[in-house]
Amino acid sequence: MRNVRFLFVVFLFFCLCISGTFSVYANKQEEGGKKYKIPSSVLNVTKENTYPNPSQDLPKLQPSELTQQLLETSNVKIENPDLIRILNESSISKPFIALRHHATIYLGNWPLNYVSKETSANWEYQKINTNFYDNRNGKAPYKIHYVQEMQKLVKGGLTAKVPNAGDVKKMMLLKATEKTNLPLSFETIIGASTKKDQYYNIPIRKLGYLDAYAPAINEKGTVTYGEVYLVLKGGKKKLTVKNVTSQGIGAWIPIQDHVTFKFNAVESPR
Repeated sequence: MRNVRFLFVVFLFFCLCISGTFSVYANKQEEGGKKYKIPSSVLNVTKENTYPNPSQDLPKLQPSELTQQLLETSNVKIENPDLIRILNESSISKPFIALRHHATIYLGNWPLNYVSKETSANWEYQKINTNFYDNRNGKAPYKIHYVQEMQKLVKGGLTAKVPNAGDVKKMMLLKATEKTNLPLSFETIIGASTKKDQYYNIPIRKLGYLDAYAPAINEKGTVTYGEVYLVLKGGKKKLTVKNVTSQGIGAWIPIQDHVTFKFNAVESPR
């Protein structure tokens, strides 16, 4: 009888532990989802957009076997996809190494990596359109919906001038996309006559304003620069980074093919 009770207590304790583990995991998932959850006022217009935006997917470049060996020898973490591509396209012949000569090859001053510190969303980053209707003399509510009146180019960009800005933007875009899982691009276009069949009621004796905004992600962090050298010595090869510097940087990155809507019904023109 004691054995049965003991086994029952152990089983109950095990169930409680499993329940607690799943509860903590669920809470973490919920907290992570809330941070970048798209509000109901933000709609995807990919299908309706009269301007087909090109995809800005930047696949993470996989280093070759040689490149991976070199990256592991570096005294500073290297994530710059353009530098990794150059290393992938390079080769080092064994006969040269066998000569046991000492060689130091300067590869340039590069932005090496980007560390994200804060990622937040501005759902009303830039106003792109306003649809309006005056229903003050109407006898029934009037339905209004979104129609883009003019083609609108929405640009993001870095918040400060930095060397090799193109490389920095690529690394920030990769990091922000990874964190938010949103379709991000430094440029996006909403074409003229883009429509969305979601209607908003304007009561009688009111004027209705339907404002449309392009949302964007604000990315902040630190970019690290350094002079990269390929060192060949004694049959061994390695990367050495000198004169390392770090700089804080921010960027606005629009969310592609998404529009935020804000509707107001008022008694007098604004």
